[in-house]
Amino acid sequence: MSTGTDTKVKDALDHVRAAAQELHGAISDAAAKQGGATKADLEVFAQKAKSVAQSLKSSINTQQGAAKKALTEAASELETSQKQAAEGLKASGQAFQNSIRQAVGGARASVQKVSEALAAARSAAAGQHPAATAAKNPTTTSAKNPK
Repeated sequence: MSTGTDTKVKDALDHVRAAAQELHGAISDAAAKQGGATKADLEVFAQKAKSVAQSLKSSINTQQGAAKKALTEAASELETSQKQAAEGLKASGQAFQNSIRQAVGGARASVQKVSEALAAARSAAAGQHPAATAAKNPTTTSAKNPK
């Protein structure tokens, strides 16, 4: 991976993490406001969760190892939260409030997983830096286009 590609991947992960954090903050704020979250809040959360999950899925293919696993888990958490939010829209009373709590928990778990993925990607990138790779294996030569 080139340094430019590393930067693009890191930027994409930073963007996804920021979106997941924003999503968690929005649903947490809605749940904490006086009177609790409304169905409109839950509807907005469900749409944003779906969007962030799609962004996560598109980032998964650019990752390897622990980062890929953590992003997969983060997307799964968000998809579950989105489904719970959609089911909550059909509920009322305590069932509705339970849906809100589950959505907050899922969003929180997703943010944690994205942060783990970002840390794993940074760790992997630090270990794969071209200078570090050359220092570890000075006899390796590139044979991409032999003639």
